[in-house]
This record gives sequence, structure tokens and C-alpha cells, in this order.
Amino acid sequence: MSSTVTPQRLTGREWAVLFVLCGAIFLEGIDVSMMGVAMPSIRAELGLSTGELQWIVSGYALSYGGFVLLGGRAADLLGRRRMFVGWLMVFLVFSGLGGFATEGWVLILARFATGVAAAFMTPAGLSIITTSYPEGPQRNKALLVYAGTAAGGFSLGMVTGGLLTAIDWRWVFFAPVIVAVLVLAGALALIPRDEPASTERPGFDVAGALALTGAMLLLVATVVRAPDVSPGPTVLTAVAGVVLLAIFVRIERRASAPLIRLGLLRNTALLRANVGAILLVGSFVGFQFVAVLYLRELRGWSELETGLALMVIGIDAVLAPTLTPWLVSRFGNGRVVFGGFVVAVLAYAAFLPLGVGWKYAAMLPAFLLLGLAFALAYGPLTIAATERVADDEQGLASGVLTTSFQFGSALGLAVVAATLTAAGQLTIGAFRNGLLVPFGAAALGVLVAVAGLRIPDRERLHAKG
Repeated sequence: MSSTVTPQRLTGREWAVLFVLCGAIFLEGIDVSMMGVAMPSIRAELGLSTGELQWIVSGYALSYGGFVLLGGRAADLLGRRRMFVGWLMVFLVFSGLGGFATEGWVLILARFATGVAAAFMTPAGLSIITTSYPEGPQRNKALLVYAGTAAGGFSLGMVTGGLLTAIDWRWVFFAPVIVAVLVLAGALALIPRDEPASTERPGFDVAGALALTGAMLLLVATVVRAPDVSPGPTVLTAVAGVVLLAIFVRIERRASAPLIRLGLLRNTALLRANVGAILLVGSFVGFQFVAVLYLRELRGWSELETGLALMVIGIDAVLAPTLTPWLVSRFGNGRVVFGGFVVAVLAYAAFLPLGVGWKYAAMLPAFLLLGLAFALAYGPLTIAATERVADDEQGLASGVLTTSFQFGSALGLAVVAATLTAAGQLTIGAFRNGLLVPFGAAALGVLVAVAGLRIPDRERLHAKG
């Protein structure tokens, strides 16, 4: 009966809280994408080698991927608002520190600390949404707006990064500070205080947290560094990561208050959503890497021209909160995810015939299709990964999803980079080989989505209340 009286529209205050949380995920999205555009200018001024330069991105990815599950659990146990506000402050401080860096090691350290802050801030923000809005139309609407903002921030960050770098690359670090101050003010004023988990529970599973964080750091490091190191260290870090994961599982089975309830990982819908998240983001980041190198290195386009060319992918920021909720309500979550992956396959296929003299009009269909694909799949995957999870595990579920997005990003980038490196020179043939990676990942995503269609579609019932 309660579902029939739950209002489907958000109140003014609920929209205000959502906008604050969207501001944080937008901040995280533009922070990542602006950095890629600014890298050549950073290298020129600080005199960084290629190996040092990649750590500006890799350091962030390692710390983010390594600490995000711990961050999700901390939100559940210590209070979501407290974690969100506190780590947003840390994000603000170290982003600003990066802008003042005059040495490469200072910038790399700042990026590592910023990644740790994002690892605690992001799952806390997402779990505030999933615990503040009732499951069904309200939560779906909130999550789709949130996901669209995240995707839009990532897309628009490339253009913003080009504009700011044209002034001074340091503004790529200073601009997020301005946004973070505004978000922080809104969070302090609007997000209600929440009670931490009952003190009767014996706090953190420290041994499990250390084992899991170490395993995630090693596994993400394996993926990030794979294109640049010999097979020996790659295998060594991978094996060490797997061993630590096995130790973690053993610890969790014996712990009185485990970091992760292992039964949660038997939720096939959650696992399927996270595999889909890895494939979606991995294919997207891999494609973006190929497209940027094609436009910058082969075509000689400027940073700003490249950012403007890719800006149309940001159509997902408009479609995700408008078209996607209607489609989810009409056809169900599973079918919309399936459609998103099908459109992604078409997008990558449309870019495969790329040539040396390709006009922008020939590239545009691929970019538009990719924006549509992201709008269709990203938000519904977020819904699928967090629904039917208990409130006291929402932070954990959000952390698992964020890990999947981050790991997928690192994996897609590493595999595409390795494919391009194996070609020796950046020729049209090399770029086409690189494009086969996102194409294949999206095709696998279609298969994963098809498996989800075999499950009775209860999402539509939730959507209709």
C-alpha cells in the first residue's frame, strides 16, 4: 500500500539536496577529464618524463580504486554526511595544492591524496541518495539525474580543460576548488545529519580493510602499469593482489563484524550490474583515448578543437534525466541497459572506418550514438547495483559500483594503450586495432545485459509504484 501513496515527484528540498550531491559527482567527473587535456602543458612546464607524467593520472586511479570500498563501508559505519563533508574538504585542499606545485613529486602526491578523498566522498554521496529517496520512481529519478551529471561532467571536462589550459594549466586545479567551496556550503546547509551505525557493533574490521585495500591497490596498479612495464612485474603484482584477496575472504569468513558481508556478493543482479559497469566505462575510456590521439597526433587538432569535437558526447547529460527515466518506467531497467549496450556497439562500429582525411561530419554519428548509449546504460546500471540492498549496506554497494567504474576505466585504458603500443606507430591501422577493444567490450556488455533480461523484470513494477 505504501508504494501507492509515495509521491513520484521530488520536493523542492529534495531537489536541492540532489543538486548538492550532483555538484560533487560533477566535480569528480571534470577533475578526471580536464587532467587528460592539460597533460602536455604540465609536462612542458614541470619537465616531467613520460613515466612521471602518467603517475598524475595513475596515482589518482590507484588511490581511488584502492580505498573506495573502505570509503563505502566507512560511510555506513561512521555517517554518510560526515564522510561526504569531511572528505570534500580534503578534496578541496589537495586540488588547490596541485595548482601550486612547482615540482612533479608534489603534484603526484596531491593527485594521490585527491584520489583518496574521492574514494571516501563519492560512495558517501551516492549512498545518501539511495537512503534518502524511497526505492521506486523517486530513487530512480534521483539516480538518473545523478548519473547524467557524472557523465556530463566527464564529457564537458574536456572542453573546460582545453579552455582553462589555454589560460594556464594550473586553473585545471584551481577551478575545482571554486566548485568544491560552493558544494561544501550547500552540503553543510542542506544535507541532514545522519546517525552512525549502532555502537553495539564492534567498529571496523581493520585486518579485512588492510587486506582489501592492499589487494585493490595491487590489482589497479597491475592494470594501470601493464603497458609500461615488463611482464614479470605485471604478473607479480597481479598474483600478489589475488593472494591478498584470498586472505581477505578468509578474514571475512571469521570476522565477527566483517567489512563486507560475503552474502552480498552472491547477489547476481548486483554482480551483473558491476560487470556491466566495468565494460561500459572501460569501452568509453578506451574509445576516448583512441579518439583524442587520432585527433591530436594524426590530425594535428589543438586541445580546444579536440575538446569541442568530443563535446557532443555530453548529450548524455541532457538525455539521462529526461529520456532515460521515461524509458525505464516504460520498458524496465534491464531492457534499457540492453539498448544502451547495443547503441554503444553501433557507435564504435561507426568510428571504425576512420581515415586520414575524415571530415567531422563523418565522426559525428559515432559521438552522438556514444552519448545516447551512455545515457541509456550508465544510470540504469547504477540503479541495478544499489536496489534491493539494505540501508546499512548502501555505502558498501556504492563503493563496489565505484570500484567497478574506476577499475573499468583503468582496464580499458591499459588494454587500448597496450594495443596501440604493440603497433609501433600511430597509423590508421593502429587506431582501428585499438578501436576493436571498446567494440569488443561493448559486445560483451550486450551479452551480460541479455542475461539480465531472463530475470523477471520487477523494476517496472517499482517504477510504476
